[in-house]
Amino acid sequence: MRGFPSYKGQRHYNGRWWTATTGGLVDYESWLERDRLILLDFDPDVVGIASQPFWLFWTTAEGKARSHAPDYFARRADGSALVLDVRAADRIKPRDRVAFDATRKACEALGWDYDVVGSPPQTLLANVRWLTGYRHPRHHLDDVAAALCTAFAAPAGLLDGADEVGDPIAVLPVLFHLLWRRELHTDLDQPLHPESIVTVEAVGW
Repeated sequence: MRGFPSYKGQRHYNGRWWTATTGGLVDYESWLERDRLILLDFDPDVVGIASQPFWLFWTTAEGKARSHAPDYFARRADGSALVLDVRAADRIKPRDRVAFDATRKACEALGWDYDVVGSPPQTLLANVRWLTGYRHPRHHLDDVAAALCTAFAAPAGLLDGADEVGDPIAVLPVLFHLLWRRELHTDLDQPLHPESIVTVEAVGW
C-alpha cells in the first residue's frame, strides 16, 4: 500500500475516515477522495475498502518505467472487486490517462471492475454526508427501529413517521441510521427534508 506524505504547504488535504463498512479508518488525500470514500461506505454491496491498495508497475512503448497506485479497492459481498481512481475530469492530464489505461487493462486481466470517477452529484452527496453522522451502530435501537419499519410500511413523510413512533429527538437518529443502512429508503437525489417520503421498500431510488 502507498503511504500518505504530509508536509507544510501541501495543496491537498489528506486525512482518515471512520467507515461503518470496515469498522476502522480508511485514508484519503483530497476532499474529492473523501467524498467518494463516503459513497463507498454507504454502498450496501461493499464489504471491504482499502485506500491506495497496491502499486502497478509497467514499461511504456517507449521503454520508460511507469508506476501507479489507484485510489481505492472495494470488495463486494458477491466476491467481485472494484478499483477506483478519483480525479476531477478537468484535472486529468495525458500522463494520467496513460496510467488509468494501464490500470484498467490490469484490472480486466484479473476480472476486476475499474472506473475513474470525479465529483458525485451534489444533492446526493449532501444527503449522504448528513446520514454519515448517524452511521455508527450506537444509533441502532432495536425497539425504535422495529417501530419505524412498521410506521413506514406504507410510504409516509419523514417527520410524520417519526412523530408516530415517539419524540423526534429520540427517534430521528435511529431513522437516519436506518436510512444509512438502507433498511429505510427515500429519494436521496432530492434534498432531504421533513416531508421527504420514506418507505421500507426501495422504489427505484
